[in-house]
Amino acid sequence: QVQLVESGGGLAQAGGSLRLACKASTYTFSSYDMGWIRQAAGKEREFVAAISRSGPNTYYADFVKGRFTITRDNAKNTVYLQMNSLKPEDTAVYYCAATSVPRSTTSHMYDYWGQGTQVTVSS
Repeated sequence: QVQLVESGGGLAQAGGSLRLACKASTYTFSSYDMGWIRQAAGKEREFVAAISRSGPNTYYADFVKGRFTITRDNAKNTVYLQMNSLKPEDTAVYYCAATSVPRSTTSHMYDYWGQGTQVTVSS
C-alpha cells in the first residue's frame, strides 16, 4: 500500500511558477514510477508527466513540454513538479500517482493516488 500526499498548489498569475511536491508513505518508493495527472473542472483526467523509479527517464504531455519538470528524491520519498510559464488552461486539480508499470503515460495505468492539490492560474 502506498499513501501519497500532495502539497504546493495554490494561485498563480499567468507566466508565473509553482512547485508541487508529493510525499509517499512507503518503504518501497524507489520501486515505483511516479506521475502527475491533472483534472480540470468538467473534464477527464489527463496525464501530465512521469518519472522512472530511479529517475533518469522522464515523460511529458506535449502541452507541458518545455514548461514543466518532474524530478524525484528517493531518499526523501518525494516527487516534484516544477511548473513554469503557467497558463490559465493549466488550472486543474493535480494528482500525484504511483505505478509499477514502466513508462506509464495514461492515467488508468496508475495504482495509487493522492488526494490532489488545486492549481489556479489567473490571466
